[in-house]
Amino acid sequence: MFENLSQKFAKTVQNLRGKGRISEENISETLREVRMALLEADVALPVIKTFIDAVRVKAQGAEVATSLTPGQVFVSILQRELVELMGGAREGFELRAQPPYVVLLAGLQGAGKTTTAGKLARWLIESRKKRVLLVSTDVRRPAAILQLQRLAEQVGAGFHPSESGGDPVAIAESAL
Repeated sequence: MFENLSQKFAKTVQNLRGKGRISEENISETLREVRMALLEADVALPVIKTFIDAVRVKAQGAEVATSLTPGQVFVSILQRELVELMGGAREGFELRAQPPYVVLLAGLQGAGKTTTAGKLARWLIESRKKRVLLVSTDVRRPAAILQLQRLAEQVGAGFHPSESGGDPVAIAESAL
C-alpha cells in the first residue's frame, strides 16, 4: 500500500516542477490528486480531510529555498504530516509485557502483512536477540501458510504449523 501511495505522491508533485513558489493554485491541484491517492488507498474520509487541511495550511505561501524545488518542499510537508498523522515519530519497539509477546498483523490481502512479519521477525532476532515464532492463521489460503513458513526459515524464526481449513483461534492458542 505505501509503495503505491509513494508512487502516486511522486507523480502528483510533478505539478510543482519549475515553479518558484508554492501558490494556492498549485496546492489545490496537487492536494486534489493527493486526496484521490489516499481514497484509492482506502484511507477514511475524515482522516483525509484532516490531513489535507493540515498540509494546505503549512504549504500556503511556503518559501522555496534556492537549493530546493517546490516539489521537494511539498514532499517534505507531506512527509512530516504523514508521520504526524500516523502517531508522530517514535523510537523503538518496546516489549514491556511479560513474554510471550504477541503481535497481530491484520489487513487486506496484498497489504504486506507477510513481508512485515518477516522484517519484524528478522529485526527482533538480530537487534533484540529474541526468539521469534511466526504463526499463520490464514486458513483459507494454503499458499499464505507456505509463504510464511518459507519466510520464517529465511530469517531464522520458528514456524508453528497450521492446516488449511483449521480454526484460527485454536491455531493461535496452540502456538502460545
